[in-house]
Amino acid sequence: MSTTIESGTTYAPAAEVLGTVLAPRAKPARPSAWSASMTFGWRAMLKIKHVPEQLFDVTAFPLMMTLMFTYLFGGALAGSPTEYLQYLLPGIMVTSVVMITMYTGLEVNKDIEKGIFDRFRTLPIWRPSTMVGYLLGDVLRYTMASTVILLVGLVLGFRPGGGFVGVVAGILVLLGFSFAFSWVWTMFGLLMRSEKSVMGVSMLVLFPLTFLSNVYVEPETMPGWLQVFVNINPITHLVASVRSLMAGTPDVGQLTWVLVSSVLFIAVFGTLTMRLYNRK
Repeated sequence: MSTTIESGTTYAPAAEVLGTVLAPRAKPARPSAWSASMTFGWRAMLKIKHVPEQLFDVTAFPLMMTLMFTYLFGGALAGSPTEYLQYLLPGIMVTSVVMITMYTGLEVNKDIEKGIFDRFRTLPIWRPSTMVGYLLGDVLRYTMASTVILLVGLVLGFRPGGGFVGVVAGILVLLGFSFAFSWVWTMFGLLMRSEKSVMGVSMLVLFPLTFLSNVYVEPETMPGWLQVFVNINPITHLVASVRSLMAGTPDVGQLTWVLVSSVLFIAVFGTLTMRLYNRK
């Protein structure tokens, strides 16, 4: 191999130079599962930065739910809105956060329609990191919704018996369950053909789960046939767990139910999600 210079002389590179240029170099290290997941989680947060209207459902919606149900049912069910708020607020916090878990599936479906999803599948990364990234980004949204509801509740007169530690523990349990429950919507995001389909199915599932529970009233006041569903509803156990932690009287039985259901959600729907992901 030689190169002709303008002067007419021929330059032949030394063997050492050629060896240095052509020698195979070590490939960059493959990103770890944690690194890849955090990268996709950061991408989800950047989308919120560029489209801040996405925060409407974690700010205005929880605020509206708290005020509406406190003053709508408080006088009739507990004698005063303040008294009812002590019972209601943990339940409204659970309802608001669980309701917005469906947006995980919507974001997955949007990326599929735009074609970005195909690019993700070709990257040399841990396969589930894309899905885990969606969920990690949404954990920020869940935290913001919980914080908004708590602050509004404190202004209205909510006084948790468990203090700061009880409130933080309750929110952490809620975030952990919501992370697990979101795998249901990642599956539907991959399965459904359109964003509207994902939203329709999610509403069909979420409304019975959140309203037919112990969020607004005690299950003992309901008909016997309805209590059967309410008592096996995972949202009922989640509300009871969060409520007990915030009150300073942790219910180990209910917390165990929440832990078991969270593991099952990840095991079942996480597996189904990755099967669909690999075949999409």
